[in-house]
Formats: sequence, structure tokens, C-alpha cells
Amino acid sequence: MKRLSLILLTGFALALVGCASTQTTQQHTPQPQTAGQAGSSFEESDIVQAVSEHLGVTSESAASVIERLFREQGRPVGYITGEEGGGAFVGGAFYGKGTLWMKNGQSQYIYWQGPTIGFDAGIDASKVFTLVYNLDDPNYIHQRFPKVEGSAFLIAGMGVNYQRANGITLAPIRTGIGVRLGANIGYSSYTRKRSWIPL
Repeated sequence: MKRLSLILLTGFALALVGCASTQTTQQHTPQPQTAGQAGSSFEESDIVQAVSEHLGVTSESAASVIERLFREQGRPVGYITGEEGGGAFVGGAFYGKGTLWMKNGQSQYIYWQGPTIGFDAGIDASKVFTLVYNLDDPNYIHQRFPKVEGSAFLIAGMGVNYQRANGITLAPIRTGIGVRLGANIGYSSYTRKRSWIPL
């Protein structure tokens, strides 16, 4: 019975993601560097604009989040724009899809999924904007990223947490709809193709 409830909750959350999703447009495409450009990471103003456009928040709200991330983590080499949905009843699962944009102009579609466990119940669907740090090769993102304990914080209605693996740090920023009560632990598994098995 619990398994059936979880499947129904997750299915409903994924339907919400589909309704809330918007097509990624050219406005998110980073401009490739030329020989005269210095550095291979994004400026704070670039990220503020991209967050504001993708998440549909004001520039002031986006700036308040990005200022803290830049202060704690520095300048990202890439970012992911996408959507995510999930559900839980003690144990749960979530699924996401989006596009990885690198400062050097490279981009690729990407999927992620993972399990959760904890004092957690409900469903949610959200847009996600993830800052990417220390990623030399886009292919290295295809691995599991545990959530960093104690890293979650909330600013201007947007939730942020850190995920780290093998020197690479991801900082997902989320806004969304749904009901989700409690706390959980888990990890995100980033893959080239969609997987319905959240492991």
C-alpha cells in the first residue's frame, strides 16, 4: 500500500513538473570565449540575470541568493537550468531534467534522479537552477552527488543546498509548488539518459 501511494505521489509530482515547465530558449546560451577574454567562469551579473529569467523571480531576489553563493563558493564554471519533481512517504524519490551550460559555450541535456529517506511526506515540483563549480569536463558530472549535511538555507523564497563529489560542487536553487513536510537525506545521480530507477 505504501509503495502504491509513493508511486501515485511521484507520478503526480512529475505531472506538475510537466505543467510548470517552460522551454529553454537561446537567452540562456553562454557566449563562447575568445582568445582575448580572461577566465573561464561566470560573472555574478550573468548568473543573477539567468536565475531571474529561469526561476521567474525579481533581480533583487536573485541577487540576494547569488551574492551569498559567490561569497561562499566563488565563480561557477557552468550552470544547469531544469525542472524537478518528487514525492515521499518516509521513503521517496525525485526526478529532474535540464540542460548543462558551460562558460566555454558547451552544453548538453542532462537528467538526474535519486532516493530520499527521512521524516518526510508529500509531493513537490520545482524549477531548478544549479550552479556548477570545479567541473573541467562536462562528462564528469555523470555521477552521484550526496547532499551536504547542514548546507541547506532559504533566501527570498528560494531553497539552496550544496552537493559535492570528487572535488565538484553543485549548488541547486529551487522554487516550486506542492506540499512537502519534513526533512530527508539522499543523493542526486546525474545521467546522460532518463532513468526511472532512482539509484
